[in-house]
Amino acid sequence: MKVVIIGANHAGIAAANVLLDEYEGHEVVLIEKNDNISYVGAGTALWVAREVENRNDLFYTESKDFEDKGARILMETTVDRVDYDNKVVHAVTKDGEEIEESYDKLILATGSKPIEPNVPGKDLDGIHFLKLFQEGQAVDEELNSDKIEKVAVIGAGYIGVEIAEAIQRRGKQVLLFDAMSTSLSNYYDEEFAQLMDKNLADNGLDLHFGELAEAYEGEEGRVKAIKTNKGHYDVDLVVNAIGFRPNNDLGQDHLELFANGAYLVDRHQQTSDPDVYAIGDCATVYSNALQDTAYIALASNAVRSGIVGGHNVAGTDLEHVGVQGSNGISIFGLNLVSTGYSVKACQRFGIDVDYVEHEDVQKSPYMSDNETVKIRIVFEKGTRRIVGAQIVSRYDMSATIHMFSLAIQQKVTIDTLKLTDIFFLPHFNQPYNYITMAALKAK
Repeated sequence: MKVVIIGANHAGIAAANVLLDEYEGHEVVLIEKNDNISYVGAGTALWVAREVENRNDLFYTESKDFEDKGARILMETTVDRVDYDNKVVHAVTKDGEEIEESYDKLILATGSKPIEPNVPGKDLDGIHFLKLFQEGQAVDEELNSDKIEKVAVIGAGYIGVEIAEAIQRRGKQVLLFDAMSTSLSNYYDEEFAQLMDKNLADNGLDLHFGELAEAYEGEEGRVKAIKTNKGHYDVDLVVNAIGFRPNNDLGQDHLELFANGAYLVDRHQQTSDPDVYAIGDCATVYSNALQDTAYIALASNAVRSGIVGGHNVAGTDLEHVGVQGSNGISIFGLNLVSTGYSVKACQRFGIDVDYVEHEDVQKSPYMSDNETVKIRIVFEKGTRRIVGAQIVSRYDMSATIHMFSLAIQQKVTIDTLKLTDIFFLPHFNQPYNYITMAALKAK
């Protein structure tokens, strides 16, 4: 069987590895429009901040690794259309050569595209996005110039906050904008997001929340200012981090789509065309918190969907267990992690929920190296199943969120959590653990 995979980043790589490592007799062809693969975009801010010295460390595999396994990988090759009726992929190489690849099964791993504000001045020089390695490289090179003193970051989600921290660490003045009233609004309720806002402000960032960009202004073709619904600000550089939308260019006229344009797939990653699978950020996922189809673009979700898709393409019936959207961020020493949905998100999705909250020090009070931890557990009123959790601390409590992720997946109730066996040792926690204490507050 011949399998063509379009897109060779996290999802495509995972699917290819499954097919090549665990099955024999399949012809695997990967087509990638970029000149690199396996770029870990989450490390961009660390590299820009010089917390990662070698940019090559942001890649975990290369095309030769797949060639050594017997695959063909076509780099810098752009697919311009797919003939789904005749099962042929039409592409063009960087040298302009037109090529055709027939397939028995096609895997779409085309990822997502940055959302671009459609405002005057959007085509000026000095306005950047953060998706590809080359885009991160361009921002990094701009920051080397002494002429760049003031930088506007548009969007205060994970990527925006991370790059804002990185730019500030490079000695530049950062103005952080978002249309919402806080940072990280897609992942955290206001009480938690405001702790990050204070952290950002305390570390010198100029916050402009509740502001919407209306225009970019320039001189001699380069951006020099940003105009919002609330003010006018001189800047030397703009980084757009508003968010992403699924890249459905190759299948939007053939495949069934989700509300936001993502390819609608079943729990086997199969699209409405039985010979076409979609994985990663271009496809939907099944949310265990929502108990329904959703769109949650995360690298971890992309890898898992690639594994599931690879096995099903090879003939193994493997159903995806679903996702919780588990995530985390660490900025200027403040750590936030969450999984499932916040109270605010549950209201948006129509889930009737309640929540419990507790704040305490992580370890026994007599331990010298101690930090405050705040937790919120969100649960559905009727079933009392846990549907979300948020934790914030300067202590690294990140692994705790995995337990809540599994709890959501397995439909664990808040009442079960009340007496769950959680060990105690002064070096790690307290006998009345903050997780237990929060759960016990659920009436």
